[in-house]
Amino acid sequence: MQVSGAIGDCVMNAQSESVTSRLARLSLDATPGMRGAGLSDAVFAALRHGLRSGIFQPGDRLREEEIAEHFHVSRTPVRDALRRLLERRLLEVSGGRGLMVRRLDQSEIFELYQMREIMEGTASRFAAQNATPAEIAHLRDLQAAFETAQTAAEWRSLNKQFHDTIAAAVRNRYFHAPLEELQDFLALLGPTTFSVPGRANPAAAEHRRILEAIAARDADAAEAATRDHIRSAFAARLKILQAGN
Repeated sequence: MQVSGAIGDCVMNAQSESVTSRLARLSLDATPGMRGAGLSDAVFAALRHGLRSGIFQPGDRLREEEIAEHFHVSRTPVRDALRRLLERRLLEVSGGRGLMVRRLDQSEIFELYQMREIMEGTASRFAAQNATPAEIAHLRDLQAAFETAQTAAEWRSLNKQFHDTIAAAVRNRYFHAPLEELQDFLALLGPTTFSVPGRANPAAAEHRRILEAIAARDADAAEAATRDHIRSAFAARLKILQAGN
C-alpha cells in the first residue's frame, strides 16, 4: 500500500474544488412535504455528514442561500441547521465573510488527540468484552479491504468504518454521546493522515493488533493497541501541520 503524491498535493486538491461543487455530493434524507423541525434536522444531518466525511474542510465558507438552493428548501431550515453547528463550535463567524468551518489551533488538536486516545482506547476495551462474533467478522472484512485499498480516500473511509464498528460494540448507553461529540471535532482536523506517505502500512499493522486483541477477548491488549494507534495517527497529523507551515 502506497500513497501517491505528497501531503501538500492532498491539501491543494481539497482546496481547489469549490464548496459549491462539493455540495453536489450531499443529499437530503427528507420525505416529500417534510417541514419544520423534521426538515431542519434533515439539513443538519446532511451538513454534519459533510463535515465528518471530509466534504467540507476547515476554512470553507458555508452560504445559507447556496445550501438552500442545493437542497431545494427554504432558507429557514438551513439557517436553523447552521445555527446548531455554530452552537456546537463546528462553525465560526469570520468577519464579514459569514459562517466558516472552524480551524483548530495546535493546542486544540493536541487536546483532541489526548481525548481520542482515552475514549477510543476505552471503546476497544469494551469491545473486547462485548463484541459479537458477527462484529468481529465484520472487523476482519474491513481489515482485509483496508489492506487492499489504494487511495487515501479509501483508507480514510475504511478506517472510519473500523473504528465505528468497535464503537458500536461498546454496549454502554452513556458512552456514545461524548464519543459523537469527539467525532464531530475530529472532522475539523482537515486532510486525512492517510495523505502522509507511508502511513497506510503502519496503520494496517496497528489495526491488526487491535482486531486480534478484541477477537482474543484481551481487553488490556485491545486498549493498549488502540492507544498506540492513536499516538501514531497524532504523529502523522503533526507532519501535516508542519507541511502546512
